[in-house]
Amino acid sequence: MAEGARIAEAAGAEIIDINMGCPARHVTGGQSGSALMRDLDHAQRLIEATISAVKLPVTLKMRLGWDDRSINAPELARRAEAAGVRLITVHGRTRCQFYSGKADWAAVRAIRKAIGIPLVVNGDIISFETALSALEMSGADAVMIGRGAQGQPWLPGQIGRRIDTGVVEPVPSLSEQLNYIRVLYDGVCRHYGLRVGLRHARKHLGWALQVAAHYSRAPATTLKSWREKILTSDNPQHVHRSLGHAFEDFAWSAAA
Repeated sequence: MAEGARIAEAAGAEIIDINMGCPARHVTGGQSGSALMRDLDHAQRLIEATISAVKLPVTLKMRLGWDDRSINAPELARRAEAAGVRLITVHGRTRCQFYSGKADWAAVRAIRKAIGIPLVVNGDIISFETALSALEMSGADAVMIGRGAQGQPWLPGQIGRRIDTGVVEPVPSLSEQLNYIRVLYDGVCRHYGLRVGLRHARKHLGWALQVAAHYSRAPATTLKSWREKILTSDNPQHVHRSLGHAFEDFAWSAAA
């Protein structure tokens, strides 16, 4: 952890975030992610090693606990603050819940009472209304939006600006949405290289198509057809061309 933090700092990182919230089996199976909440002494040693290795602010993300019988987020948060962590984010579920049920924003209030540093609440925040509810129920200082931004990267900014100003912004037009996904697609392919990038980009393409189809009220059959055509292509030029045709199709649905 210390060496990883030093590498990130040398590469220009401005913050180091330790993720003790990931519930994925391939992560927890290696005693990482939210599995670290099963051994707070070990988790604390990793936190202290990371903080001592760099001059950057170190933050921490966690869940409520491993399962309903071990809700230990308040204790981990207290230890993390004492070690020097500057901000804590809590997803309102246990690891064993994965993403089932609903995030318990009220349960995050126990962490708010346990620490004095900034607290961020996470889980099921998909709109301005859910962001407000999460803040009120948790007592947190901010919200973190994860899955809610899949396919609609403009959402966090819109929610933040509405909280600050009260101004309700419209959903970006289909042409704007198309530009977002094209820029992201090219960036992912450029960053990872085509062999790996094409595979990573598919999930973003799928989310973007789903969001566009939702807002345009396109039939499920139309969405399915374009997903099959676009998500199986290994040719970036073909993907761009098909994206254009797909969004034109969605526009016809919106106008109908």
